[in-house]
Amino acid sequence: MDSRITARSLATALGGWRTRDPAYEALADGIRLLCLDNRIAARTALPAERELAAALGLSRTTVATAYRSLRDSGHIESLRGSGSVTLPQRGREPGKVATGEGDIDLQQASPAAWPGLVGVMSEVAADAATLVARAGYETRGALALRAAIADRYTAAGVPTTPDEVTITTGAQSAIHLLAQTLLRRGDRALIETPTYPHAAEALRSAGARLVGVPVTTDAGWDLDRAAQAYARAMPRVAYLMPRFQNPTGRSMTLSEEAVFADAAQRAGTILVIDETTAELAIDDARASAAGPFASTAVVRVGSLGKTVWGGLRIGWIRADASLIDRLVAARPSRDLGTPEFEQAVAARVLERMPDVLAQRAALLRDGRDALADALAERLPDWRVPRVDGGVAMWVELDAPLSSGLVLAARTRGVFLSAGSRFAVDGAHDRHLRIPFTASAADLRRAVTVLAQIWPEVRAAAPVTSVEPMGALV
Repeated sequence: MDSRITARSLATALGGWRTRDPAYEALADGIRLLCLDNRIAARTALPAERELAAALGLSRTTVATAYRSLRDSGHIESLRGSGSVTLPQRGREPGKVATGEGDIDLQQASPAAWPGLVGVMSEVAADAATLVARAGYETRGALALRAAIADRYTAAGVPTTPDEVTITTGAQSAIHLLAQTLLRRGDRALIETPTYPHAAEALRSAGARLVGVPVTTDAGWDLDRAAQAYARAMPRVAYLMPRFQNPTGRSMTLSEEAVFADAAQRAGTILVIDETTAELAIDDARASAAGPFASTAVVRVGSLGKTVWGGLRIGWIRADASLIDRLVAARPSRDLGTPEFEQAVAARVLERMPDVLAQRAALLRDGRDALADALAERLPDWRVPRVDGGVAMWVELDAPLSSGLVLAARTRGVFLSAGSRFAVDGAHDRHLRIPFTASAADLRRAVTVLAQIWPEVRAAAPVTSVEPMGALV
């Protein structure tokens, strides 16, 4: 046993778990999904039956029967003296669970590698002697790459020097480093909900207490809630994705930026702006980084994972030089730097970013339009937002059965993440994130599967779960 989850935490993570009858099987399905999504790690002790029953308002018999179903399906085992413990799942590899022929994995919202990347790698490999002549350890990052990134920020309206940039092994590494450096246990961190789940995990792992601010596809950020959260919680850090937010695809207006920047300044909050999807515009031109956030003490996180290739593990942090020094000093206990070869590739790719972004826009436009057309045709009762960029749609279902739908889709070879995966508070079971980074053919085929199984999922759900949109459930 590596860890333990409390009854209260499990109840929150389950969210709207009651997706079908009988209740014990719906509860078992909810826990299975948490295990498959790795939201409950392997070797985690589950709450005692009596504790979970009290937290969920169920009989102990219902929970006991759910645990038995989980034992029968190989998701947990019961150990004398340790209770029920989750088990590793065969074939569950982080980042890839679709392993069968013809499976469609829509859990990872990353497009295939930019076609020109192979040529750039070949160019760098031809100059390998220059690379291996160096020591190979550079915690701050290669100067050439830092200078290239600084130049791009300066051109976008945020004057930057190489000393204000440090290179990391991807955006997730950058977020984790910032969380561990800036936060102390018990500090509050403001975060959007829904949000990028691994960012929430990084903040929690640093001991932060998360304060959620709602963001929706139609209304954007809840500015009243944001102002209250800043004033009452006085968060140490705020993590935001203002452009093509993941998963909603929504972008902040200048007035929304101004509210967050103003409130952060008054509360003494450090703004961490995640820009990993900011350049993935489809219909509108790339917005300047200069704006209300530019005149605030903002920490910016960037990456080539979405724009170039997820396998090119290059990310960065742009902040004032004193914070960069702190981050560089804190890093060696975790790793000693980013690989030289990948940094050299990244520096050359940045020279070609206009070509990269043009290809990305065309690719994402094809996927977005194919997905939107297929949903409109096959599932007309779902609300499909119009997004101008980014990598995914935050689709609203006509019943809060996202978890049940995701589990049913897995049996048909379509792998998605339920809306609750992106929640800070275990909600969003009426939503489904569908990336449009796959091929148009795969997206149409995935929607066909969803349309076929959706009536079955709705029919199996309790009556209160299938009330029309807008009803209280």
